[in-house]
This record gives sequence, C-alpha cells and structure tokens, in this order.
Amino acid sequence: TMLSVLLLLALLTGLLLLLARDHPKAHGRLPPGPRPLPFFGNLLQMRRRGLLKYILQLRQKYGDVVTVYLGQRPVVMLCGIDTIREALLGQSEAFSGRGKIAVLDQTFQGYGVIFSNGECWKTLRQFSLATLRHFGMGKQSVEKLIQEEAQCLVEELQKSQGVLQDPTFFFHSITANIICSIVFGKRFAYRDPEFLKLLDLCYQSFSLLSSFSSQVFEFFSDILKYLPGAHRQIYRNLEEVKVFIGRSVEKHRETLEPSNPRDFIDSYLLRMDEEKSDPNSQFHEQNLTITVLSLFFAGTETVSTTLHYGFLILLKYPHITERVHREIDQVIGSHRLPVLDDRTKMPSTDSVIHEIQRFGDLLPLGGPHVVTEDTEFREYFIPKGTEVFPILSSALQDPRYFESPHTFNPDHFLDADGALKKNEAFIPFSLGKRICLGESIARMELFLFFTTILQNFSLDSPVASEDIDITPQEDGLGRVAPNYQIRFLSRREG
Repeated sequence: TMLSVLLLLALLTGLLLLLARDHPKAHGRLPPGPRPLPFFGNLLQMRRRGLLKYILQLRQKYGDVVTVYLGQRPVVMLCGIDTIREALLGQSEAFSGRGKIAVLDQTFQGYGVIFSNGECWKTLRQFSLATLRHFGMGKQSVEKLIQEEAQCLVEELQKSQGVLQDPTFFFHSITANIICSIVFGKRFAYRDPEFLKLLDLCYQSFSLLSSFSSQVFEFFSDILKYLPGAHRQIYRNLEEVKVFIGRSVEKHRETLEPSNPRDFIDSYLLRMDEEKSDPNSQFHEQNLTITVLSLFFAGTETVSTTLHYGFLILLKYPHITERVHREIDQVIGSHRLPVLDDRTKMPSTDSVIHEIQRFGDLLPLGGPHVVTEDTEFREYFIPKGTEVFPILSSALQDPRYFESPHTFNPDHFLDADGALKKNEAFIPFSLGKRICLGESIARMELFLFFTTILQNFSLDSPVASEDIDITPQEDGLGRVAPNYQIRFLSRREG
C-alpha cells in the first residue's frame, strides 16, 4: 500500500541521513584521502605497514595534504617541507594547538608544557623557556655542564679499557644528567640505582611508544584502554617517574630559599607561591609534576637516541669516523676540551651530526597538532579541533633537498667548498610555535658529546662494518635504533 511505501521511504531517508551524518563529507572540505570504514577508519588499509609507510604511500596518490581516519576521527597529514612550513609558520596561530598521543594521554591528561593548550600552554612555555635560559640554556653555564658531563663519561670509558659493551645506558646517563642538573639541581652517579631505574623506565616507555601496538592504540584508544597492552605499561612506568619527581619536589620545598632559587623546580615553587591566591593560576602541583616529567622524558630520550643511532652509523662507516677524527685533531688537538666555538671551524663534523639527525629521523610523524580555529588551508577547510600531523620524515627525506635521502651522506650538508650549508628541509626539531623547547641544549649536547668522545676514543665493533644493520628496531611515533655492542679504544696511548 501507499502508506507502507511512504513509511519505508521515510525510514530509508532517515537511515541515509544518519549515514550521511557520519560520513566524512559532513566534515567540511577536508583534504582527500582513502574512504574510511565505519568504526575501523583506515586501520585495515594500513595493515602491518605502520602509519608512516601508509601515509607516504597515500601521499603519492592524494598529494601533500591527506586525511586519514584513525578510527572515527579524521586526522590531516601534512607532507613535504613546503606544506609543513606553510602551515606551521605561515598559519602558525591556527596550527599551534597540541593533539594527544593516545598511549600517553592517561599520564599527561593535557597538563604540562608539552601537552597543554590555550592560556595554560602559553604561560607554561613562556615560564619554561625563561627559566631554562636563566639556568644556562644557550649560555656558557650549560656549555660547562655538558663539558663536565662529557669528561665524566670519558673517565668512565677509560676505566672500561676497551671492553665490549652496550652503550645505551651511557648515552642515557649523560643526557639525563644535563636535564637533571637544570631541573633537579643535581647530577647522578652513573651507578646510582635510583637513577638507573628512572632511565630504564623512560627508555622502555619510548620503545613501547614507538611500537606497532601503540599505533593501533591511536585508532581505538576509547575501547583498547580497558584492555591490557603497551599503554598500561607506559602508564605504570611514567607513574613511577612521577613519584620520584613528587619526592624531589618535597625535598625542594623543605630547603627552598626564596632569594636563591637553585633550579627549575625552585623557580616554579616560588612562582606557585606568588600566585597562590589566584584561583586561575596555571602554577599548580599537577602542571609542575607533568612539566618536569615532560622535560625529563623529552630531554633524555631525544638526544640519547640520536647518540645511540649516531655511534652505530659511525661503526658502519669507518671512513666517516676517520674524517671526524682528522678534523678534531686539526682543530682541537688532544690537550684541551672541545668548546662550542669549535663548531664553526668544523664543518665536516657538524655535517656528520646534522646527517645523523636527518637520517635517524627520530620523530617521523612529528608531534600531533590541533587546529585552534576553523582553518582554510590551501583549498581545504579544516574544522576547529581537527588533529594535524606534520610528517617530519617527509621533509627530512625530501629528494628535492637531499639528493640521496635514503642513504647516510654527510655531503647533504656541505657546499662545493666543504663549508656547512643550511638546508630548508632540515627540521628535526619541527617548526613554528610548538618547535622543540630544548633545541639549543640538544644541539650543544650533540656537538660536545660527539667531539669529546671521538677526541678520546676510536670505535670498534665485533661485527664487520658491511654487516652492520642500521634498520631501526621500532619505527612508529618514534624511531629506536637496534641494540649493538661497541668498544671504545683509547686514542691516548703513548
């Protein structure tokens, strides 16, 4: 009958409207991308390839701006240096929000200097930058800290007399000690059990964060968070680090001298005190703990992973190590400590360090951003609150800027006269308002640690250089170099 046909039509129309409401077309003119499946999004198309390979493959089909559905939510992927610059520099305010990393969200919950947004983030970032500068970032005092730490390491390695060892722990210790000196006001002995535990918790967490299961978790965190998995281990690990930070903050409280702040925590406590009558103050316990955790975790993992990868690469290419040794002998010699001013006279060494950062490609997907307002970008419309990933890997491996992007080649950073040349696409620290807070400390550490170690030691591996595999063992949100054994042989004989 007519009525039942009409009813059926009404029902079908309603259903179609419901489906359309859930269909991506409703998300404005988002950039193109593969059609998502209900609930799964694009997960099944990604398969075991991992997110990065999947995005790079989509780029070939859809261009430099691609929408991928992580479960139900659309995420815009920015590929290539031009696209990333246009967004993060050209429209820096709109792209300055911070997205979540699902496996870390339970720990950070939008607090602290890395994962906060809006006024909270602006206040914390300003305070953190000013305080880090006050305690020596970009100043001689931090250069001295790094030199002293490098000397401690040299003594430790001299003692080990060329024994075969896994260097992971040393690289972690020296980088963690720099951030600990600034934040906690002290360095730790390399054998300090509490320190070793902290380093291990951070290292495990970074490896888990970089795993395939953490990428799958990005798609379905709402459901998977109730099940066991890597996210639970990361949460437990970082909670333990937070307990350590809490104890340290208490000790600082008991010994605080308002006229003489010793470190980052002291400065924060003083500011907290100043603003205690302001109910809207961002300076509360939660932000302190999470900011210190952010600085410690990010400050340790990034540089140590770069050193770890760097020395494996140097074992694989002994002729490059030789080039660096030669330059160190010419410019610095063996009787004084390397200083930052040496860097400008050492283009060969500097190009090797740049190339280690480029090739190591530590955070291939960049940090997740969020657009803070409805945003027109190129011919697309990105609604407020949409997540955006600047795919740093696509810039660091851009064949227009690096002639052999997939091979390790320090000449990428040298001009015809052998001088260091700037490369637009070299953005390991990202760009724009969310650029890495500790970039200048990280660059100082990399230069001084590399040159001091190589001034004192030559490197040896039980594996023939041509058989050394430099494929990362984890390749997800972060990259982790494979584990390896190395001998540090003293160059000071005779």
